[in-house]
Amino acid sequence: MREAYYFAKSRSEAEDIAQDALLRAWRNRSKLRDNARRKEWLTSIVRREAFREHERVRPEPVERVEFHLEAADDERVVDTVERADIRAAIDRLSEREQLLLRLRYDEDLTESAISRRLSIPEGTVKVRLHRARHKLRRAIEA
Repeated sequence: MREAYYFAKSRSEAEDIAQDALLRAWRNRSKLRDNARRKEWLTSIVRREAFREHERVRPEPVERVEFHLEAADDERVVDTVERADIRAAIDRLSEREQLLLRLRYDEDLTESAISRRLSIPEGTVKVRLHRARHKLRRAIEA
């Protein structure tokens, strides 16, 4: 996306902006009302992603990074335990709640798309997703 280079300080930053913009455009493709104005729509998404990129707080560079193998192993163990805890918490949810969470997060469907797929009102999807997330949060914290 050529427009990303106008807003970037470097090639890698332009690539990051373009990738984030394309991802956001893909996720919001249903919001494009006039296909003839697709270029303007994409350009505005690129511009907003560039602003987001410039607003991100970046840590100060350090001269030397120390990497300990034990720390990496510890981190992998913690990640594995956390994933197992989340999986166990999800397994405690009802099948309907698991299905909603899978559609929303694994398949990245919007609430309206879930509503159409399951043939239930969008408001019902919102409420059930909210309750499922709340129930999952409580199960993970327990």
